[in-house]
Amino acid sequence: MNGHVAEIWRHPIKSHGREELARILLTEARTIPWDRRWAVAHELAKVDFDAPEWAPCSNFSRGAKAPKLQAIEARCNLPSGKVTFTHPDLKELTINPDDPGDAGLFIQWVMPISPPERALPARLVRVTKRGMTDTDYPSISIINRASHAEVAQRLGKDISINRWRGNLVLDGLDPWVERDWIGRKIRVGLAELEVRENITRCRATTASTRTGERDADTLGALNGGWGHQEFGAYAVVTKTGDLRQGDTIEVLS
Repeated sequence: MNGHVAEIWRHPIKSHGREELARILLTEARTIPWDRRWAVAHELAKVDFDAPEWAPCSNFSRGAKAPKLQAIEARCNLPSGKVTFTHPDLKELTINPDDPGDAGLFIQWVMPISPPERALPARLVRVTKRGMTDTDYPSISIINRASHAEVAQRLGKDISINRWRGNLVLDGLDPWVERDWIGRKIRVGLAELEVRENITRCRATTASTRTGERDADTLGALNGGWGHQEFGAYAVVTKTGDLRQGDTIEVLS
């Protein structure tokens, strides 16, 4: 089987839900449209709320500190600017994250699944022209199903590939081959990307995407099996192009 794009995902609010896509336009030096478009700044965040720019993940609510966030699902309605959120412990909520009133409703909605001993969610922020990725450059995250299967095998249990919060899930490849792509270019569909670096993982991946409960020592499996805490790779779009589920992958250089 040839390597191909099996799944495409975006996460409209950083660490707060995911949505699967059948196709997307990847644009040079940009994130996937509406991926990490917003982020939830916590009460101790050092962010300029009047003119927010990219900021490190330590300023935001995220699954590493609040595992129940891992169970949020999202559906975007681009024409209306609205996003619908669901969680097994909460009522469905539809908001326009750019509307101050709706943003306040979202903060109230997420509060019950936010650990009270941690810095609590305070405000939605949006950075223009790019997503609030964990990297200081507009990245696309790549996940290899075969590598995921090896981690699951070491854990001795099935786990959702969405624990890794990737954008592009690839199939038909050898395990860990993505680690050989660092510094190289790949073509996916009509787009081209430069693979920049491996992704160092945090405790968010230990939580179930179904329940939000910590139930798998993913970090122990990585460290014990391969001697590192890395899974997946960050890439940057270097050539604009359309991408669909099923499109093939080609290593260019």
